[in-house]
Amino acid sequence: CASLESAAPSNSTTGPLNVLLIIVDDLRPSLGCYGDKAIRSPNIDQLASRSLLFQNAFAQQAVCAPSRVSFLTGRRPDTTRLYDFNSYWRVHAGNFSTIPQYFKENGYVTMSVGKVFHPGISSNYSDDSPYSWSFPPYHPSSEKYENTKTCRGPDGQLHANLLCPVDVADVPEGTLPDKQSTEQAIRLLEKMKTSASPFFLAVGYHKPHIPFRYPKEFQKLYPLENITLAPDPQVPAGLPPVAYNPWMDIRQREDVQALNLSVPYGPIPVDFQRKIRQSYFASISYLDTQVGHLLSALDDLQLTNSTIIAFASDHGWALGEHGEWAKYSNFDVATRVPLMFYVPGRTAPLPEAGEELFPYIDPFDSVLESMEPGRRVMDLVELLSLSPTLAGLAGLHVPPRCPVPSFHVHLCREGQNLGKHFQLQDLGEDLHLRGNPRESIAYSQYPRPADYPQWNSDKPSLKDIKVMGYSIRTIDYRYTVWVGFDPREFLANFSDVHAGELYFVDSDPLQDHNMYNDSQGRDLLQSLMP
Repeated sequence: CASLESAAPSNSTTGPLNVLLIIVDDLRPSLGCYGDKAIRSPNIDQLASRSLLFQNAFAQQAVCAPSRVSFLTGRRPDTTRLYDFNSYWRVHAGNFSTIPQYFKENGYVTMSVGKVFHPGISSNYSDDSPYSWSFPPYHPSSEKYENTKTCRGPDGQLHANLLCPVDVADVPEGTLPDKQSTEQAIRLLEKMKTSASPFFLAVGYHKPHIPFRYPKEFQKLYPLENITLAPDPQVPAGLPPVAYNPWMDIRQREDVQALNLSVPYGPIPVDFQRKIRQSYFASISYLDTQVGHLLSALDDLQLTNSTIIAFASDHGWALGEHGEWAKYSNFDVATRVPLMFYVPGRTAPLPEAGEELFPYIDPFDSVLESMEPGRRVMDLVELLSLSPTLAGLAGLHVPPRCPVPSFHVHLCREGQNLGKHFQLQDLGEDLHLRGNPRESIAYSQYPRPADYPQWNSDKPSLKDIKVMGYSIRTIDYRYTVWVGFDPREFLANFSDVHAGELYFVDSDPLQDHNMYNDSQGRDLLQSLMP
């Protein structure tokens, strides 16, 4: 367990701290450092061993574009007014500043590699350039093959499959997007090594987003006979239909189409469930090697003593829990994300001359050393706290809290600055004395076009949203209420309740037993009423 130094940021370097922000697509906390011992993620675990790790971090909406715009602007989806993929917040909601823009305006060179903003309308077809970035963002050239027929099936033909382990030498361009992103990020770090300006480098990795297109050797880390099913693979009896997501994007893949699954509830045959889980885990280990190469380069360039590293995902991903797959819900498996911060001299001692903090670790090594996080924070936190927290850790002025409403305010934050969690000087101190986790709350939400699952339930367009599920997660329970929503006025009607969910975390950690209509549930809900 790394000791936490009480050093101020200025001790770690003569100038301002750089920022390396690593954002992963669709990564739930299935990592060794989050207690999942079946997963081989030694490089991310090594980062965690020198970081402050947030055990209970939650995204504000479990789908790519809304979540990314939320945490990159520090505003909730009800403020960005982005619940789908089809609008640019600066035009549609307000001219809100982003975290890279704020660093850029404070003298940083800001750079984007891979998937940081969601591409398309939601970032103005430019990854929010020129506002957020000092020069045009980099996208790997092999990205365009992700959803094409590049998966060799048992018939020897190429298919657009969900499961797509590949021989990298055999794919177009002989490379994969995340490999290209790592190489580009290292090139940029080499350039910035001699720059007089501090840098903010955001690196967005695609895997484990579907399709599971990854080097096939990673499958060997997860023999099928060792792969278990989700502990709760059935759709819970008390689950309101509006809460269920029918995972339509998975059904559209050729190998899944061939299964002739019933819509909306499936289920997927057990042997294919194991294959999906195998490929998700293999994708994580492939991702881990890319993170490992990137952090090793940071060491080699002697930048680890002057660079904050933040690691996060945009949301989780269900792997058969509740009979669900993918994101698109308010359950923990869809909303909970990994979140950790390495701060030189604060979360770990500064490296000695020539010392490597992040030497590359091969996940194929037969014996991997178990590494514990530097320190865990159990309090519930929200992903939109990423922006103010990074500003504070880098020594910039933390933007003020947003007024309500804040559509007219260019720079403010709706999330908390998590800086207080970095102030602990004595690891022996009882963390619960510092902050009561019972007082921490994380909010998430998800839109639906109807009360029953249909073709567009996972990703309804704004004009089709009829119901919004607002969800509160505390240390004790998850409470979700599905209410009528007017997409023209962006108004939720809390007196028009379509359904509710209430899960007690201690007795029902997997969220399978909905107590909303139970007497115990009603007692709790009445106690919450003002």
